Amino acid sequence: MAAWSPLEWPVLRQFRSGDVFGRGPAVTSPTTRHIAPRTATADRVVQSVCPFCAVGCGQKIYVKDEKVVQIEGDPDSPISRGRLCPKGASSAQLVNNPLRQTAIRYRAPYATDWQDLDRDTAIDMIADRFLETRRRTWQDRDEHGRPLRRTMGIASLGGATLDNEENYLIKKLFTAAGAIQIENQARI
Repeated sequence: MAAWSPLEWPVLRQFRSGDVFGRGPAVTSPTTRHIAPRTATADRVVQSVCPFCAVGCGQKIYVKDEKVVQIEGDPDSPISRGRLCPKGASSAQLVNNPLRQTAIRYRAPYATDWQDLDRDTAIDMIADRFLETRRRTWQDRDEHGRPLRRTMGIASLGGATLDNEENYLIKKLFTAAGAIQIENQARI
């Protein structure tokens, strides 16, 4: 490390360099001058959409050694034009958090321990339960013989982390299955 000189005092640097208001290189420390942003060292940049709400802000995800190192707003996004809210800007924590669950966890009724399931087993369990509930709670007609063709045993409550397209598909799926209790947190 170089010896400190009074000529490197920030106020003197401002006047010597002509940066009188101290908004340029005169106020940059030697440490700051020698560091590079995480985005400059990334192996690749992936375009994505913020997972936090239904707005769908565009994100640029910077990846180095197959690890997310930075997430920034995508200036090419017509929705957010390069801006992210505080939650969107912190979304790298979702991926990099050491406590993040990466396995499908299942706890059987009355069990005290969780067990890991593979994806296909979990999807089959959900589908079987969905179909069984629909079959068991199906109402074809009311007491006067009028057609109902519905189930009151299945309901859907969506969250704002889903975008419009996902909510549209969920609504179509549940309506086709005969569910009429379909709501979304963004509308409540």
